[in-house]
Amino acid sequence: MANIITSIRIVCSIALIFCPALSPVFYAFYVSAGLTDMIDGAVARKTNTVSEFGAKLDTAADFVFTAVCLIKLVPILDLELWVYIWIAVIALIKVINIVSGLVIRKKFVTVHTVMNKATGALLFVLPMTLGFVDLKVSAPVVCAVATFAAVQEGHYIRNGIGK
Repeated sequence: MANIITSIRIVCSIALIFCPALSPVFYAFYVSAGLTDMIDGAVARKTNTVSEFGAKLDTAADFVFTAVCLIKLVPILDLELWVYIWIAVIALIKVINIVSGLVIRKKFVTVHTVMNKATGALLFVLPMTLGFVDLKVSAPVVCAVATFAAVQEGHYIRNGIGK
């Protein structure tokens, strides 16, 4: 059941590609994808169906959702150059984390930290706040939390903490 919920996130994410950004239909698929992200792990734990495949599917679904959101939202946001640079640095840290996991543990490593969850929550809420919170305020907060989460994730991977 949990993997079905995770798969729904992938379907909703792909559907976002075909919706005008920030339209009611976009938000319907967006919120649906976000809700599936919030409940799939809880369902897996509650039904005692936690699996390595499920964790990897969740990571893949998160990647698809994030990539689609970037594709849809970045072009319509009025971001300053420093924000793009900061996002690129965070992405570089995440890539280094992936490579570190492959080199150190000889496998793809996923670390679901509280800070990664906080980053996800902030990123999820961000598009819904665009009408009343200036990006000059929200972008640094989200980027700071995401940077801390990425650095922490790398620390955990390199020190054998997590899966």
